[in-house]
Amino acid sequence: MSSITLNSPLIDKMKMESGERSYPIWLLVNPKYPAVRHDIWTPILDEVQDKVFRKLHTRIDTENIFVKNAVSDIGIVPNTLNWWAAEVAKEIEMFRESVLEHQPKILITFGAFPYEFVRRVFEVKPQKGPKYWSTSNLRNEFEQAIENFDINRTNKIPLLRRVLTSGKFVEDRNYSSRKDSENYFRDVGIRIAEKIIENKDSLNIWIE
Repeated sequence: MSSITLNSPLIDKMKMESGERSYPIWLLVNPKYPAVRHDIWTPILDEVQDKVFRKLHTRIDTENIFVKNAVSDIGIVPNTLNWWAAEVAKEIEMFRESVLEHQPKILITFGAFPYEFVRRVFEVKPQKGPKYWSTSNLRNEFEQAIENFDINRTNKIPLLRRVLTSGKFVEDRNYSSRKDSENYFRDVGIRIAEKIIENKDSLNIWIE
């Protein structure tokens, strides 16, 4: 009986992307950690929807949110020994072309690799290595992204890749309990929602 391995080209193609590139909100995911869509994005989106509904009495149509793996082949995801292979540079070029064509307003990343990938897409200097993007540095980048939010450009918004697993300490000592992880989801969701509400007339994302 034939089987499909995790890094099979078929699996990579199936999971490469979903949604519509024309949608103003994009998510960029490390293909090694697809669970972030459920573990991180879903509870944050719930908070966003709650805040939006209470303020605007409508909801975001999430069906067409564009979700993409940062690279198409899980085998070239960088690690500490091989941070950026030549194949990754090609993926950066292709993604840059897509961003320039479609001009998403909100580009959300999860964890170190997708965020540095996006920084290189936008040619942000200096380039950083894998150990630089600690949880605290990603949180600082999130704060700056929210503070400098501009609806007339693509806003790069980094989120953590993981906060809590099975009630145990995982990534950030400030979010080392279930209650604290819920605080993270709520705080981040509210901050994103506030920017969406402020720019509601410039975002074609609403359920009609």
